[in-house]
Amino acid sequence: MAAQTYPLFCMGNPLLDIQVYNGEEILKKYDLKANDAILAEEKHTPLYEELVEKYKVTYVAGGASQNAARGAAYVLPPKSVVYTGCVGDDDLAEQLKAANKREGLDQVYLVKKGEKTGACGVIITGHNRSLVTTLRAAEKFEKSHLASPEVAPLIEGAKVFYMEGFFLTHGTESALELSKKASEAGKAFVLNLSAPFIAQFFGVQLQQIIPYCDIIISNESEAEAWAAATGLPHKDLPSIAKALATQPKANLSRPRTVIFTQGAQSTVVVTQDDADNAKVYPVHALSDAEIVDTNGAGDAFAGGFLGAYVTGKSLEECVEAGHKLGSMCVQLVGPQYKWPKVDNIL
Repeated sequence: MAAQTYPLFCMGNPLLDIQVYNGEEILKKYDLKANDAILAEEKHTPLYEELVEKYKVTYVAGGASQNAARGAAYVLPPKSVVYTGCVGDDDLAEQLKAANKREGLDQVYLVKKGEKTGACGVIITGHNRSLVTTLRAAEKFEKSHLASPEVAPLIEGAKVFYMEGFFLTHGTESALELSKKASEAGKAFVLNLSAPFIAQFFGVQLQQIIPYCDIIISNESEAEAWAAATGLPHKDLPSIAKALATQPKANLSRPRTVIFTQGAQSTVVVTQDDADNAKVYPVHALSDAEIVDTNGAGDAFAGGFLGAYVTGKSLEECVEAGHKLGSMCVQLVGPQYKWPKVDNIL
């Protein structure tokens, strides 16, 4: 019997989000920015217990790529999306599996015995969110898992691959393995830049993988960080998108597309073969009262975009699907989607 195949294969750091509101004091205490994403340092170790002890906590399945994968699964038919990453053998991993099951996402986790599943402290103040991630098991992912009998046929059968930039903090070898395979097979590899610190501190790893990327998704601050890190003199988004789109590429038969989101402002898109003509897609703005939580909005955009892309929609339709799912996400707590399912995204 042939193995199950999924059109979309996603890889990243599986995390459980520990989310709190009105966290101004925590920001001050741990010297955190209101709207940022960082890896936890030693000084942040007590943060997670403090959040649980002193605040009303909402637990939400997290991890950038996993959020996007759940978003794509939400808009696609069952058995369309599979996700891999490394978790521990603990209750946090079970909570992640339960959340994935609810949204139709299948996973092939690498499970590390005796390890703790990664977590992300999400401190919300107004419409801002500060993310502090402790990777734990997530950074123990092994390239050999991609060649395992459980995973290798899924890679073989997939048409589109998606990965978060966060994975480059530890898993460059695995990332290159997957992206090169996709490129050589003429399949689409999609990368999200994920956070400004990736371009700032993991620029070498990022430049290694860009040649194999067919689509790059980023928000404006991540785009600006890449421009600064690469010494680009231009600061306007169309110029940065052009520079990124025209970086060297391994598979020349598929022109690279670069997509820069800007929250409630319009989305800028540049393709490699028409790099001087940036397309601008407006966002249907929500009122302040409609916005509940911006955590995961960018991942939701990626999920909607990927769902449309897998089904062969036009670039404009893919961006519109991203906008719709992003809009849905910010009206809910955490990176979540409405139930019962809304079927007008694609």
